[in-house]
Amino acid sequence: MKTPTTSMLSFVFLLVISFSLAASAGTHEEFLQCLSLHSPNSTSISKLIYTPNNTSYLSVLNFSIQNLRFTSPSTPKPLVIVTPFDESQIQATIYCSKYHGMQIRVRSGGHDYEGLSYVSDVPFVILDMINLSSITVDAESKTAWVESGATIGQLYYRIAEKSKNLGFPAGVCPTVGVGGHFSGGGYGVMLRKYGLAADNVIDARIVDVNGQVLDRKSMGEDLFWAIRGGGGASFGVILAWKINLVTVPSTVTVFTIAKTLDQNATNLSHKWQHIAPKFPEDLFIRIIINRVNSSENGKWTIQASFNSLYLGGISNLIPLMQERFPELGLTEEDCTEMSWIESILYFAGFPTGESLDALLDRTPLTRVYFKAKSDYVKEPIPVFGLEGIWRMFYEDEGEQAVMILSPYGGKMEEIAESSIPFPHRKGNLYKIQHLVNWNEEGEEVSQRYISWIRRLYSYMASYVSRFPRAAYINYRDLDVGVNNNKGNTSYAQASIWGVKYFKNNFNRLVQVKTKVDPGNFFRNEQSIPPFSAWWKKGD
Repeated sequence: MKTPTTSMLSFVFLLVISFSLAASAGTHEEFLQCLSLHSPNSTSISKLIYTPNNTSYLSVLNFSIQNLRFTSPSTPKPLVIVTPFDESQIQATIYCSKYHGMQIRVRSGGHDYEGLSYVSDVPFVILDMINLSSITVDAESKTAWVESGATIGQLYYRIAEKSKNLGFPAGVCPTVGVGGHFSGGGYGVMLRKYGLAADNVIDARIVDVNGQVLDRKSMGEDLFWAIRGGGGASFGVILAWKINLVTVPSTVTVFTIAKTLDQNATNLSHKWQHIAPKFPEDLFIRIIINRVNSSENGKWTIQASFNSLYLGGISNLIPLMQERFPELGLTEEDCTEMSWIESILYFAGFPTGESLDALLDRTPLTRVYFKAKSDYVKEPIPVFGLEGIWRMFYEDEGEQAVMILSPYGGKMEEIAESSIPFPHRKGNLYKIQHLVNWNEEGEEVSQRYISWIRRLYSYMASYVSRFPRAAYINYRDLDVGVNNNKGNTSYAQASIWGVKYFKNNFNRLVQVKTKVDPGNFFRNEQSIPPFSAWWKKGD
């Protein structure tokens, strides 16, 4: 029997796509007519819509996709992409999607690790918030309004335009959209000083399932609580956030000290676990673990990079490190003083001297295929446990793998677990992001790397949080459990993943969902279900 060629497989795939598009054409055309009918300016909305018939459809779709795993021809594509400029177009999209039985996926930056903001296996529409990206900074009141389609890089840039002594405690990757980042919690290198991005949100505007535009007062405190860490896509379309800006000194200090195994990386990493969560809250030192070439030809070693932000100058940092972590051997030559906004470029991986304008660019520095997972650590991992991790990194698939260990303590110890849906607070020494990426395309290759990170995750089980084994929703991981996307999902099924992300806050999130979206219109593979979705039919 002949093996099918690539061209034969491509032809079969195109044939399948043609049939599926033909089957959905009726719904698709009716949806477009509905949008035109229900939009205040039907001429303008036609310029905001992209269908597979548009020559620019694929470029618009792929522009915000960060994970190449979801750019393959076999990845389900939206029937329509809507790129609204105002809230009335979002209201029309919600109405018409409901009326014609289509799902909505809302995309702000496209960093969703499992592609849930732009992939679905049922007929769906992407509501791409890219054009809703205005930012208004009020330096006097130390607040800002930022629309969901803006990136955190754009937000940082606009804050620094107004003041050198104001900042915001969000993430290190400037192309992340604030819509998803804030609604999942959002952390960065100032979390020990100021908590999460979501901890500093003081108002929001959201379009609910009925098309109403609500602010904090009109939505009520329950819904306002839910969208700050509970994942906004479960509850509506978030238009904008009002945030409290935080004070940053005129000078901050950064350093990165890389140590390999023969430079005592294992013992330094072990010691770090005991002391990093107890540092003064102005000091943040994370560890980035990866595999590198050793000094011996053809051999590998493990490198632990101690990557730090200190909210102050070198003259204060050096004695602090000599007292708290002398083993690291930090010297003045290792440190660089800069402004807070320059430190944003540093942590984002830009070269020294890069223009701040780079923060306005929505295009990521690199795109790769990747799979990620997360863990929380409550007790220091023993040396032999760390050595087991190193062994896994020596495997072929570990070549481009990374583990990022981010310390807690400080402000994170002080905020109650129930303050917002994000529950991972006191008692956590640090959080781990497990990440593996690769450059080759193909399902077989992907499965090999995904299998590797699953084995690493399995190995870590005895060293991390348990009952539940906690996870971070912004490091979305469908391995921890999924809803039944084509039908009703029971509370029991959703709680498998829900308690890992939200612990005891999951119950309250379900109650809020039941109140604001009882028909479960806003849903995805890991959206909060309403009680009503399973009460009638169960699983």
